[in-house]
Amino acid sequence: MKVARFHAPGDIRVEEAAEPIAGPGEVKIRVRNCSTCGTDVKILKHGHHHIRPPRVMGHEIAGEVVEAVDVDGWAPGDRVQVIAAIPCGKCAECLRGRMTVCPNQESMGYHYDGGFAEYMVVPAKVLAVDGLNRIPDGVGFAEASVAEPLACVLNGQELARVGEGDDVVIMGSGPIGCLHVRLARSRGAARVFLVDINAERLEMAAGLVRPDAAVHGEDVVEQILKLTEGRGADVVITAAASGAAQEQALQMAARQGRISFFGGLPKDNPIINCDSNLVHYRELTIVGANGSSPAHNAQALRLIADGAVPVSDLITHRIPLSEVLEGLDIVSRGEAIKVTVEP
Repeated sequence: MKVARFHAPGDIRVEEAAEPIAGPGEVKIRVRNCSTCGTDVKILKHGHHHIRPPRVMGHEIAGEVVEAVDVDGWAPGDRVQVIAAIPCGKCAECLRGRMTVCPNQESMGYHYDGGFAEYMVVPAKVLAVDGLNRIPDGVGFAEASVAEPLACVLNGQELARVGEGDDVVIMGSGPIGCLHVRLARSRGAARVFLVDINAERLEMAAGLVRPDAAVHGEDVVEQILKLTEGRGADVVITAAASGAAQEQALQMAARQGRISFFGGLPKDNPIINCDSNLVHYRELTIVGANGSSPAHNAQALRLIADGAVPVSDLITHRIPLSEVLEGLDIVSRGEAIKVTVEP
């Protein structure tokens, strides 16, 4: 079969590999869609400390069961979505229901071969935490592959308590930003504003997700304050790896506003300037967001199936596995919303 393997920074190869064999407690699937994300581009450029090459990449996975070895409840032909982040299910955090911050977390495409392949094996650890989800009727494989990033967005908005009547600012108009816009609407936000420094990408994203305003320029804080009649936003989500965006988020948050540092910063530059008095006197809440739990993935599939968060129109490029490098280049240039690989 064909796979896309990471060998070293700058060296991802589409090559032949032996078809994997499922062991006891594992499920083998035929991958139908594995979508790409900005993290894949980071791995291509810089590698990752959890990846020991060669490693088949890809973590936004949907396919159909080929074989289930000593596993109940699954049969050939079942359509499934696979979680990306695998909590251990046994540590103090997992037992407290905090699976997103499991210190023993492993990941598909990092610790285990991922979905940039014609076939892959779902590890027993995934099944142990209910991380293999049945795709609802009416949801295609490509849409189901977007459930993983939507699950991460869902976790972020739960932590930031996005709800009825909120004015919400999303900073970053990539696929994650677009999903944030749509999820915020489904959670009852009054107005949603989309911000980006890339005018072309902002225009493309805004044309799809229709925010109440698309904000671009050097004075984004002033623009948001004007749009919110001077009070600021109830929730600001930084869906970009930008320290400047995080600093601006503090300035555009309303009193008792919630700020989600959704996008992590580069490890060599993770420090920002924080006006602590703004946090103190405005009673601001700053929360992080780290991936998703198995339950978030299942909920994301339901949101897609119910039509609460449409995703099919966000998939702007569908490519064969042989063109995965071209796909990652499109992602890197910001010329797509969502690129999905169809092995």
